[in-house]
Amino acid sequence: MKTWLTSTAIALTLAFPVLAEELDPNAKPGGAIVITYKDDVATLDPAIGYDWQNWSMIKSLFDGLMDYAPGTTELRPGLAESYEMSADGLSYTFKLRAGVKFHNGREMTADDVKYSLDRVTDPATQSPGAGFFASIAGYDEAASGAAKGLSGVTVVDPLTVKIDLMRPDATFLHVMALNFAAVVPKEVVEEFGADFGKNPVGTGSFKLANWTIGQSLTFEKNADNWRPGVPYLDKITFEIGQEPVVALLRLQNGEVDVPGDGIPPAKFQEVMADPEQAARVVEGGQLHTGYITMNVNTPPFDKVEVRRAVNMALNKDRIVQMINNRAVPATQPLPPSMPGYTADYAGYAFDVEAAKKLMADAGYADGVTTQLFVMNTDPNPRIAQAIQQDLDAIGIKAEIKSLAQANVIEAGGNGSAPMIWSGGMAWIADFPDPSNFYGPILGCGGAGDGGWNWSKYCNADLDTLATAADSMAKPEEAEARLKAWSDIYMKVMEDAPWAPVFNEQRFTMKSPRMGGDDKLYVDPVSIPVNYDYVYVTD
Repeated sequence: MKTWLTSTAIALTLAFPVLAEELDPNAKPGGAIVITYKDDVATLDPAIGYDWQNWSMIKSLFDGLMDYAPGTTELRPGLAESYEMSADGLSYTFKLRAGVKFHNGREMTADDVKYSLDRVTDPATQSPGAGFFASIAGYDEAASGAAKGLSGVTVVDPLTVKIDLMRPDATFLHVMALNFAAVVPKEVVEEFGADFGKNPVGTGSFKLANWTIGQSLTFEKNADNWRPGVPYLDKITFEIGQEPVVALLRLQNGEVDVPGDGIPPAKFQEVMADPEQAARVVEGGQLHTGYITMNVNTPPFDKVEVRRAVNMALNKDRIVQMINNRAVPATQPLPPSMPGYTADYAGYAFDVEAAKKLMADAGYADGVTTQLFVMNTDPNPRIAQAIQQDLDAIGIKAEIKSLAQANVIEAGGNGSAPMIWSGGMAWIADFPDPSNFYGPILGCGGAGDGGWNWSKYCNADLDTLATAADSMAKPEEAEARLKAWSDIYMKVMEDAPWAPVFNEQRFTMKSPRMGGDDKLYVDPVSIPVNYDYVYVTD
């Protein structure tokens, strides 16, 4: 992240104007686009939604105190007009923009900010992102249910909120830009209860106009958007139930503007060989790792020997070839482009005989049966079959459970899935910092019911080390902090709750009528598309 602690002796105040230069002078306001997805959206509640399909949708409906410049990982203003950080890095005072309205017409205030942060950390909400807020004072009491709300979040006046931390947190401003920190109106949440995710109301550039479950969602422009000039589009229609191959054909026929599930792997070479279609392809890097989770509480994966054997059984090169070499084999949870990546670590070697010995050492010389859950969108079932074959070679008979994305996520969250191939749901960093690959998916905070830590791995000692690493907020501590994170991930690999498989590049397509910088279509934060800033040229 940017160096924001410039002195330990003075407080730092930053003000953020709404930047007119963010607007594209070539943009043509108006128009409508069509996006397709195979599976329906599970929820549009920012405290709950946590998959790549709804992530950018939620970002267009809601705002938080902080945000990112379009197409980048550069922090910029959100609902905060300015903030002041104390000299010790333990207190932030945010001044809110005046006149910001929710989609229901009510003005947003500091009370809404406090309510939203209290809600996301309330155990009754079962938010998979609650652990991101662990540095805020009072988090432990709120998360355990011992207290109602975060004692560290204080309303100073209608447009000022103060947040006290228990420790300096090098990731705090990034956390305030996450969907989980989005501001929601209490009265609407209470009106709809568990159905708020189907009736979302935020302050974002778009508002939900219609949702026909299993068929489509329609977003309409928020005419009262506090950020002038955006969105450019009047309407977005998300069509549900579209097979990726069909979506590609419809794009070729001019009926679809962006196939949300990307280019079908079986059609990738065909698309790239056609100059006209290849011209519509946008490629971008991503902070991504595809992995297999193993539930450490479920036999046989409660034994580390078995988990290490799985790591050694995988022919990762063959799996990468299956996706037309659009990835590189992974050795560890962090992707190569992430700060803290351990470049000289080779990972577990592909060694079937050594894996068989580990299985025997664990008491499974005669083999064992289990289940491998996988999202049902190509190429994931094919990858699961390759994994199944590799596991069979060391005596693990894995039944493949090919399900819709939401069902796999549910099974991972409630702990009923012994193994999950994460493809289609694999981790892409919420923000460019090594801590983001730990807390929600490997830390104890994410291992609870509904969490994203599908291996249910909880190493309290590593959690302590992770907390210490993120307390290194001073610029002169940056190098030591990354070394600390490298050490943490090496210890994770010793415990082997995952089998990292590959780090994937992003490829998407757009219709010829779509305008805006290519980086908006592979936005590292608004995955898969930054809907607020794209436009049509016809």
